[in-house]
Amino acid sequence: MLGTDISPVEVSGVSKHGFWLLLDDEEELFVAFADFPWFSKAPVEQLFHVERPQPHHLYWPDLDVDLHVDSIRHPERFPLVSGVGS
Repeated sequence: MLGTDISPVEVSGVSKHGFWLLLDDEEELFVAFADFPWFSKAPVEQLFHVERPQPHHLYWPDLDVDLHVDSIRHPERFPLVSGVGS
């Protein structure tokens, strides 16, 4: 069915350093605020409202944030780069 999550995802915990995502009740990933700063000031309610429209894609509609799962697994491969000032 279109528009339905195909894989479950849930936030399993939050700390001052980031939050944990549980994927498919099998894999737990830590989303560090240092690597993903747009989550650092978000209300917890918005962190918990996460969707997984595809196995490799996570979406926080309240924050309008899309992430590839691999960017959480390997944030060093996806450095934050700004074009401002260049």
